[in-house]
Amino acid sequence: MSDTYDDGAFGYGPPADDVLADDLLEEELRQAAAILDPVPAELSRIAVDAYALHDLDARLAELTFDSLVDGIPVRGEAPPPRMLTFRAGDVTIDVEVTADGLIGQLLPPRPARIEVLSGPQSARSLTADDLGRFTGEAPPAGPFALRLRSGGELVVTEWLRA
Repeated sequence: MSDTYDDGAFGYGPPADDVLADDLLEEELRQAAAILDPVPAELSRIAVDAYALHDLDARLAELTFDSLVDGIPVRGEAPPPRMLTFRAGDVTIDVEVTADGLIGQLLPPRPARIEVLSGPQSARSLTADDLGRFTGEAPPAGPFALRLRSGGELVVTEWLRA
């Protein structure tokens, strides 16, 4: 058998050691680029904002409350959950972000499909019940936004850092 491989015709792939070496090299190059040529913060913000525009027919739900900014500090052993409220016209999206995931509700209540967007990764899909309640088991990591589809309506929230 030769050192070459077929990408799938016979189910063969590169040896596991080659995959590991490629992953390590990729991570080292990523770290070197971050140190030697970091992406300016303003450019990152613009890129995240631009990514949100791929749904041009969607209404933008603006952030109207963020407990990190608008909340009253609370003392306790564990940090309190982050509370967020977004509004787009008559639609309100209340979200609680905890270490265990997301809990939220749509007002007025309605069933909907909600996608948790987090950059170029695939979106996680959640379902809101007839009362507009939804939960997600994993908290978002890094920048995230929510995309709500209910009937023919499409609403996308502003992007935030988790």
